[in-house]
Amino acid sequence: MSELTYEKLRDAVTGGAVALRSRTELQPADGPGGKVFPPTYSVSSGQHKYAVEVRQVGDREVQTVLLDSVASQANRAELALLEGWESGNLNFPVPYVDFSTENGEFDDIGRLTVLETPHRLADAIFRDSLLDGTLFRLSEMGRAITDAQPRNATALFRYAPTALLFGQWDSTGPKGGLGSKFQRAYVSEIVGHDVQVGRKVGSRLDPLQIEREAAVAYEHKDPKQRWTLDEAEAVVQKGKPKVVGGDGRPSEINHSNIPPTIDETAGGVTISAAVQTTVISLAALRRLRFASHGRDVETAARTAVAALGIAAVVLQHEMDHDLRSRCLLIPQHSPQIELVGRDGSAPESVDIDRNSVSQILSQAAQASSGLGLAWETAQIKLQPAPKLLELLRRSREVSARETPEA
Repeated sequence: MSELTYEKLRDAVTGGAVALRSRTELQPADGPGGKVFPPTYSVSSGQHKYAVEVRQVGDREVQTVLLDSVASQANRAELALLEGWESGNLNFPVPYVDFSTENGEFDDIGRLTVLETPHRLADAIFRDSLLDGTLFRLSEMGRAITDAQPRNATALFRYAPTALLFGQWDSTGPKGGLGSKFQRAYVSEIVGHDVQVGRKVGSRLDPLQIEREAAVAYEHKDPKQRWTLDEAEAVVQKGKPKVVGGDGRPSEINHSNIPPTIDETAGGVTISAAVQTTVISLAALRRLRFASHGRDVETAARTAVAALGIAAVVLQHEMDHDLRSRCLLIPQHSPQIELVGRDGSAPESVDIDRNSVSQILSQAAQASSGLGLAWETAQIKLQPAPKLLELLRRSREVSARETPEA
């Protein structure tokens, strides 16, 4: 098996392939047959809470369960790229908003990058922040982002190329719902095969042996006290002292025993294997245009974005697949990339690792820069606008308020 090189990737982006694909087989950390816990979803009473469906896998129908969705996988891929950027292994522009202040009021938020905000560079957090003292949307960079379109993606490539990979809809900008939309080119999900839905048991033994019917607990007027048995100290709601939880039993304040129960709605699953499938659409990248730049420049820019996608595959693999509590999956092989052709022929498989993908990304960025379309190399640091800080401050005051309405 050959290694992926910049030249091979560039040829694929030019038209030699329609997509890049990575398929990784995974097993539960405790081995084949181990139980894992998928994400849960709201369902009608009596049904389990997992996304189970029958899919066609090869020549057979397979009962599958969704272990990690497309949106969740995109977020994990972005965090993997963030790790590569922070470590200095990958160099590409990452705008961010710095919430640190002199008094340390919002130090718990710290820094939010374009790889962490829900709507990427079009997010309201960037919209309501200042770039060199100017509201972002009114700055030169912000106006360029507002005007960016798939037929002229130059601004996004320069300042936030990951948005071209993961997609972006500028629905909170000046144009509202008519804001530019960039198609997601990176699609990934993890699915478990041959699923059997299980059951989960739970209970708690109270060392104090407090009886469940011992007393009624009320919400205390002082939130620091949390609860009280004295009605005179209780929060009053609709003329009555407000009980804790549903019935004020000691179990609502984490005292007393909880009888053993069986949960059939979210009891985990067993699977024969899990498969992570990632597709980077080169067809989608080829629809990106960069106005006033020639064909060679467009190829170089698209190749750089594709290299970011491959980097996301490799670095996410290295960050492990610990999806949630009791859902740690172990890859059964190293990451590989397939070059998928237009004619349905067997795809070409190539090896890739952190060092080679870092080199490919660097070569792609240099090629684009040498042709006149360069990534921003200076730090893109924004500060939250005073009105955003005040909104955040008032929100925290509401959260801490001691009135029943809170």
